[in-house]
Amino acid sequence: MEQRIGSSSQPLEGAGFDPAFVPGLTSPASGDPEEVKPAAETEPGPEPEDAAVEPDPAPEEPAADAVPDGPVFEASDRRARVVADHRGVRLALDDQECEFRWDEIAAVETETPRFGKRFTVTVHTPDRRWYYLEVEAASRSRFAEWDTALDAVLDAYFEDGQDGRDGQDGRDDGPEQAEEAASS
Repeated sequence: MEQRIGSSSQPLEGAGFDPAFVPGLTSPASGDPEEVKPAAETEPGPEPEDAAVEPDPAPEEPAADAVPDGPVFEASDRRARVVADHRGVRLALDDQECEFRWDEIAAVETETPRFGKRFTVTVHTPDRRWYYLEVEAASRSRFAEWDTALDAVLDAYFEDGQDGRDGQDGRDDGPEQAEEAASS
């Protein structure tokens, strides 16, 4: 008795495996691949001489890399990196990176542990989401340096809602002030 190694079933053919079986979807495929000429073998048309391609002159724009004078905060270790400057806050961990413009940020929070050397920066967005990154410092003395540098950047670029949105005169109206305003 002979035994065959492998599958004894034949490959299936039909609309589930070849869309050419459904009339009207595609044109029927020919069985001879020799009939199809590659695009390189077709007759090339003569190219006009005035069709020489000239590179478009780049429009004169201010350099995007131009850094305005102002404070910059940067903290990094072997894996993580936090940068805060005129453009916003950028958090990077390994090959992942996220960037927040200043108008996308509701709050920036820093945290230093009681023990250990990890400096945590948390970015809060207006839609109540937060993104944090921990940067390992070489020594705990770097925490105070990083905190003051980040405070300088936040003071220079971050607007924390003191533009009159909280109350009519820019102060935060608590429940007592709201009751006084309603009664008068």
